[in-house]
Amino acid sequence: MSMLSVVLPSYNEEAMIKRTAKVMASVLEREWIEYELVFVDDGSSDSTWEEIRHAARDNAKVHGVHFSRNFGKESAIFAGLASAKGDCVAVMDCDLQHPPQTVVEMYRLWEQGYEVIEGVKRSRGDESLFHRMSAITFYRWMSMAAKMDMTHASDFKLLDRKVVDVLLAMPEKNAFFRALSGWVGFRTISVEFDVQEREAGVSKWTTRSLIRYGVSNIAGFTSLPLHLILWIGGFALLAAFILGLQTIVRYCMGKAVEGFTTVILLILLMGSLIMISLGVIGYYIARIYEEVKGRPRYIISATI
Repeated sequence: MSMLSVVLPSYNEEAMIKRTAKVMASVLEREWIEYELVFVDDGSSDSTWEEIRHAARDNAKVHGVHFSRNFGKESAIFAGLASAKGDCVAVMDCDLQHPPQTVVEMYRLWEQGYEVIEGVKRSRGDESLFHRMSAITFYRWMSMAAKMDMTHASDFKLLDRKVVDVLLAMPEKNAFFRALSGWVGFRTISVEFDVQEREAGVSKWTTRSLIRYGVSNIAGFTSLPLHLILWIGGFALLAAFILGLQTIVRYCMGKAVEGFTTVILLILLMGSLIMISLGVIGYYIARIYEEVKGRPRYIISATI
């Protein structure tokens, strides 16, 4: 019988580990699916790792990976993929906001021959207006850059073993999982789901962390911001040409060129554009620097 591995990144989720392990085991056993649950503790500061150890003692199909410190969700996902032994691997949140029954639906589609089963959000659950608009804007940018629809993208998906092996073989350290899993291709299908309410605990995402996450993944997956700098420079050159032509014409007509305030504003505007452009370029150079150092995506301090 084919085995399903379920990877569950966990960060400060002590209140959910036991519940998630019990619910997932119940759902998969009821459907007669051979499985393993791989919890990845992303350097939690609470008792998440202790709860994972307890869950592993209660159920031999529960496995745990513990990071030496917090490396981020993307690293936790890839550590889970590397630890998974199944013929197919599902990735879902540890807080059960991704419905467990949908994993069964994904597994049945995998049995039909699909190699990438994407979880697509039908509804986003209880989110603030700012969070919702920020997510929509971010994924529109990513859709343009990646040339694929990521409007409802999520980390909730099931991958065939060959897809997992391809992702693990990629040498880049700062990988964007939800975009790469679509970029690799293979036979793909989507499954809609409704984001569930949390049963315990609170979201670990803040506005600041979401912005940092978005900027990091845009820079890690696409060079679009660098192309935008080129376009902005082209428009600035066109504006400068028109303004320069106007100045020459007025000079030839014997009219004094006025507008000291305008000159100051133009200098400030162009200076700001130059500094922003240098900042974007510097960010990409920093990403190159991080990749060249060759440090590992994560460090595992314990497993169970």
